[in-house]
Amino acid sequence: MKRWLVKTALLLLVLAAGSATPAQTNPSSQPPNGTLPIQPAARNSEPGATTSSVAGTATLPEYLTTVHGVQGILAETQDGGLVASQSVDEKFNPASSVKLATALAALKNFGPDYRFLTSVWANGKVDAATGTLNGDLVITGRDPSFRYEHAVMLARQLNELGIRSVTGNLIVAPRFTMNFDWSARNSGEEFRATMDAALRSGSATRAWLDERLLLGDKQSLSSVPSVSIAGEVVVDSAPAGAVPLVTRRSGKLVDILKVMLCYSNNFMAEVIGDTLGGPPAVTNLMINSLNLSPDEIFLATASGLGINRVTPRAMMEILRGLAAELRKHRLSLTDILPVAGVDPGTLEKRFTDPFSRGSVVGKTGTLIQTDGGASSLVGQLNTKSGRAVYFVIFNQRGNVNRFRVNQDAIVASIQNAMGGPAPFSYRPIQLPMRLANSNYEAAKARGEYEPREQQ
Repeated sequence: MKRWLVKTALLLLVLAAGSATPAQTNPSSQPPNGTLPIQPAARNSEPGATTSSVAGTATLPEYLTTVHGVQGILAETQDGGLVASQSVDEKFNPASSVKLATALAALKNFGPDYRFLTSVWANGKVDAATGTLNGDLVITGRDPSFRYEHAVMLARQLNELGIRSVTGNLIVAPRFTMNFDWSARNSGEEFRATMDAALRSGSATRAWLDERLLLGDKQSLSSVPSVSIAGEVVVDSAPAGAVPLVTRRSGKLVDILKVMLCYSNNFMAEVIGDTLGGPPAVTNLMINSLNLSPDEIFLATASGLGINRVTPRAMMEILRGLAAELRKHRLSLTDILPVAGVDPGTLEKRFTDPFSRGSVVGKTGTLIQTDGGASSLVGQLNTKSGRAVYFVIFNQRGNVNRFRVNQDAIVASIQNAMGGPAPFSYRPIQLPMRLANSNYEAAKARGEYEPREQQ
């Protein structure tokens, strides 16, 4: 325990030394001395209202509230006591924290057990004697999690139906995607190659073997699935006379959201957002279901890329709404968000101290250039006092690496004031739809993932 306190103290001293420049804030709300000291206050209190401290908490040190840039903070206990606040009604770019709103909208619309469908159709006749489909093979669906291993499984299912070759084309529905690629044509080419064992890449084979072994499905490994397609890839709607052959159901939405939020996958968030009606639909749902003011939230994307605007107060309502929606289904934030220092992804290397590991669950946000550099950390922290705290930390117009250090120190300061960090009751699991390393690297190169560090 002493080592953890010493480490925290050293971290705070370093931050104090590097925080001589006062925060840049909205001139209308900036005090004369240029700082925005945080005062404990009653939740949802109006400006100028009487404030009261939550038992066992303390005001954050000034050097955590005066950063090189613009900062907004809101921290509240689960029962509504306001622990800390700074610029809670100013609009910030939340970056990938927007994915929390997208996740909440998806859960409200579809429910945690929802599954996306991918279907394969035959536009022609099957010759059972030769195992040949004399005609076209058609694939439809818009599963944001569809990858190599799923295509190989479809090949195996077609083999079980007696189909091993196709004389015609592969017709790909215009919205079909594979391996986080926006292009239906590219996805179709990838699908065609993955179906055919002679063309299948090593990455696809490894992904297939990895998933089957993870699921303990040795039977599927008894043969090599393969369907060769002689024709070309054609992007078009399914022909009217096409007959369904097999349908693949994705993993549960709650598992897809866990992967999306752990890795901060922009592609998955955008596809899910599209199925909901796009950013305007997500925005309207947040406003109507959470009783937000339209002035508090503007979403241009479902992933957090680009210019989005949300106040800390509105984001707190989104976080609380997400937690409440999960509780309806006997789930918690740990079921869809990364647990820091435990789960892979954007929080894998944060809060890794033995005393802090597993005590924070949250969503990061990073935009290195937009708005002069934007960073966020939104989630829940656990303390030895037995009290959990929801928190929203927004930063912009500065160095995102420094922002992250300051965010971690704010969380540590709150935990320290409430008896120290305590891990959530959480058993890490192997994600049911892990990302193959090759897919992950390729997707990062296309900008599908939130950057982990400033380049």
